[in-house]
Amino acid sequence: MSRVLIVDSHAVARAGYRQLLEKESAVDIGEAEGESGMLEQLSTSAWDLLLLDLDMSDQKGLQMLTSIRSKHPQMPILVLSKLPESVYARDAIRAGASGYLSKAGTAEEVQKAVRTTLAGHRYVSSKFAEILAEDLGSATHEPAHTRLSAREFQIFCKLAQGIRVSKIARELRLSVKTISTYRTRALGKMTLQSNAELTAYALRNKLIE
Repeated sequence: MSRVLIVDSHAVARAGYRQLLEKESAVDIGEAEGESGMLEQLSTSAWDLLLLDLDMSDQKGLQMLTSIRSKHPQMPILVLSKLPESVYARDAIRAGASGYLSKAGTAEEVQKAVRTTLAGHRYVSSKFAEILAEDLGSATHEPAHTRLSAREFQIFCKLAQGIRVSKIARELRLSVKTISTYRTRALGKMTLQSNAELTAYALRNKLIE
């Protein structure tokens, strides 16, 4: 019997995933609401799979994923996120995830991903597979925002939404100068000239609404 730990801040979501997994096969399921509960469960029990709802838009999410992977190198981690695969799946895989699932996906996709990772394989959705195939076909076709680091992309999205540099600095607990430096780097890597162009690019590529 496989042991799966579900980590999600919403009780209804956890119950939904539990129901899906129990329909699929005989599993022993644990639940945690947040980081502290997850870390306690990981330290006191052995798990065959971690099903983790993670906010990949914040650098902390990547750091958490990397930390879990370093402490539990053999345990598959399947990341669930409301954020699009086209933007965040690469970073999740690089940080140690065994797979990345959009929470907008179907029940069948969740079940398939769980089966795949429990079998010891990486899970790559058909959508992400297409993205990887395009990357292999020609690196020059990569969207400009894929050149950004996780932090640069985070700040790029906030700027594109019209958030002022001073407010971003307060939210991220960084100096205004540091935020301005990240802004300059993002503009340079994406060959853009202004915040207006950042916003236009983000809307065109459906990175913001």
